[in-house]
Amino acid sequence: MKPLALFGGTFDPVHLGHLSVAWEASELLDAEVRLMPANVPPHRSAPTATSAQRVAMLKAALQGQSRLTLDTRELRREGPSYTIDTLRELRSELGERPLVLLLGADAFAGLPSWQSWRELFDHAHIGVLNRPGIDVEWSTDLAVEILPRRVNDPKVLHEIPAGKVIELSVTPLEISATRIRELLAEGRDPRYLLPCGLFDDPSVLAPYRGVRNEK
Repeated sequence: MKPLALFGGTFDPVHLGHLSVAWEASELLDAEVRLMPANVPPHRSAPTATSAQRVAMLKAALQGQSRLTLDTRELRREGPSYTIDTLRELRSELGERPLVLLLGADAFAGLPSWQSWRELFDHAHIGVLNRPGIDVEWSTDLAVEILPRRVNDPKVLHEIPAGKVIELSVTPLEISATRIRELLAEGRDPRYLLPCGLFDDPSVLAPYRGVRNEK
């Protein structure tokens, strides 16, 4: 059974760096990947764009392909978007289908600060998105927890529903959502940093036009 992989974030706005990483992970894992925008991210400030605006951007970005899809469940929940709540909900829906939580190396290193972080492994595998040449140190608690869970072969993740950790080497695109917001606020056109679909309708990027912020 093909795994379902989850790639979360604020997507404020969604850019080519997000999409290229999600696409590569889908290929490496032979998995469906769902992009999952957060409602209220616990570890960062609130997005500039509203939930509806971010969904419109994601729909525009994902058109014309079927490998990457959109899941808006976290936007429909009140309060902080805790990943453990999402994984519990999905596990109850999926039965024994393998589930993979995709995390950047920095986010993975901070996993012990997450809500009920050890329980995450009861519901999903974790795919750590590594950039070549970048090493991130893990805490002792995290290292001890993942040592018996590490695998190198993505096929292992197809055979059991949860509990393993795999590192995935992906091609980095150093694109910053903060910088994109700055460019748009200045009235500039970040044409080759964003998916083409975001330029088809001028209203999609309206939340950032002329808006200056420090996020």
